[in-house]
Amino acid sequence: MRPPNSRALFGLIATLPLVLGGCRQAPPAAPVAAPVPVQDLREIPSPAPRDSGQPNLALGTGGEIYLSWIETLDSGDPALKFAVRKDDQWSPPQTITSGEQLVVNMADFPSLLPLPGSVLAAHWTTFVPHSEGYNVNIAFSRDAGRTWSKPVIPHRDRNPVEHGFVSLLPAPGGGVGVIWLDSRKLSKKNAATAGNAGDVAMMYTTVSLDAKVGPEVSIDNRVCECCQPSAVPTATGILAAYRDRTDQEIRDISVVRFDGNKWSAPNNVFADNWKINACPINGPAISAHENHVVVAWFTAANDQPKVEIAFSSDGGTTFSPPIQVDEGNPAGRVGVAVLDSGSAIVSWVSRGDQADQRVQVRARQIDPDGTRHPSLLLGTTSSGNFPRLKRSGDSVFFTWTERTKDQALLAALDFKKN
Repeated sequence: MRPPNSRALFGLIATLPLVLGGCRQAPPAAPVAAPVPVQDLREIPSPAPRDSGQPNLALGTGGEIYLSWIETLDSGDPALKFAVRKDDQWSPPQTITSGEQLVVNMADFPSLLPLPGSVLAAHWTTFVPHSEGYNVNIAFSRDAGRTWSKPVIPHRDRNPVEHGFVSLLPAPGGGVGVIWLDSRKLSKKNAATAGNAGDVAMMYTTVSLDAKVGPEVSIDNRVCECCQPSAVPTATGILAAYRDRTDQEIRDISVVRFDGNKWSAPNNVFADNWKINACPINGPAISAHENHVVVAWFTAANDQPKVEIAFSSDGGTTFSPPIQVDEGNPAGRVGVAVLDSGSAIVSWVSRGDQADQRVQVRARQIDPDGTRHPSLLLGTTSSGNFPRLKRSGDSVFFTWTERTKDQALLAALDFKKN
C-alpha cells in the first residue's frame, strides 16, 4: 500500500482568479476563452523553507487558505507545520507535530481541516516501531494551532500494517469524519482466515473534539491499495470518490454516500474498464457546490492514458459521460474545484519526453456542456509529485513541490477573462 518515500526540495503555491462564465453552447471540447497572458504570473515568497515537501491545502471557515507541509529540522527529524494566508499575508509557521516516527511519503501526506470556533483538526501517520506498518493520528487545536491535543488513533486495528491515505471532513454533530485505507487483512494474524488476504478496505469512523472514537465501518472491503480517496460534505450527506477494485482487477472510480446512518453501495462514475494488476497511485478528486458535483480522475484503459471529469447536477446521484481534460501524455495526479456555475477547474500533471524527467503541472476550466477552455501551464516539477488545489471565493490556489528554484516561492497566477 505504501509507495516510495520522497523528500521534495521546494514548495510552491499558485492562485488564479476564476473564469466565472456560465455553460456556453459551444461544441464540446472547443476552446472559447483567450489564452492566459504570461505576464499575469506572480510569485510570492512561501512560508515553507527549502527542503520541505508534502504540501497540502485547506480552506478556513472565513475563506482563508491554510498551507501545510513537512520540513526537516536541524536535528534531522521531520516536522509537520502549517501557515495561514489571510489579507495577502502569511502567518508565522506553527508546528503540529515532529519526530522520527513521522511518516514522510510522496503520496500519503498529512492534512489540515479548519472547523468553526478557531478549532483545527490535523492528521498524519507514524511508523509502528520495528515493523513496516504505520498508524493514522488525529489531533485537535482549540487555539488556532498554537497547542495541540494528544493524538488519537482512529482505527481499532493495532496490527503492524499500513493504515493511511486519509480524507478528513466535518462530522455531523462536531468533530471529524475520517476515511482511510486499511490493510489489516494483510496481517499474518488474519491471513489464514481472511479468505481474501491481500485486500485493502476503505474504512470510516468519527473522532469527537474530546477524542472519543465512534463506531468503525468498512465502506468497501476491496479497494485500490494506495489511491487516495476524496470526500466532501453535501446537502444529502458525505460523498466519497475512490478507486474501486473488482475480483477481475478492474480499477475504475466509484462514489459512495453516507446519509448519517449508513453508507450506500458503490456507484461507478463511469466504466472505463481499466484492468491493472497493481495500484497506479492515482486517486480521484471530488468537489461539490450545492447540487453541483464534479469528479476528476486518471485512467489508462486500453493503454490510452487520460484525465477525465464527470459532472453531476443532482448532488452526485448520477453523472454525465466523462470529458477528457488533458492534451496528451498525462500522468494524472488530479485536483478539482467546482465553481458556482457548475463548471470546474481541473489540475493534472503531464509527462515530458524521455530526455526530460520533469513533468508539467497544468490546469484548465471545463464546462458541463463539454467546453474545454485553454489549458494553462502552472510549472514544471519532478515525476513524484501530487499537486493540490483549493478554491477560496473567486480564486483557486494550487500547491506542488518544485526542485528547480533557489528558494521556496509561491507562484500566483491570474486567470483573467479578457
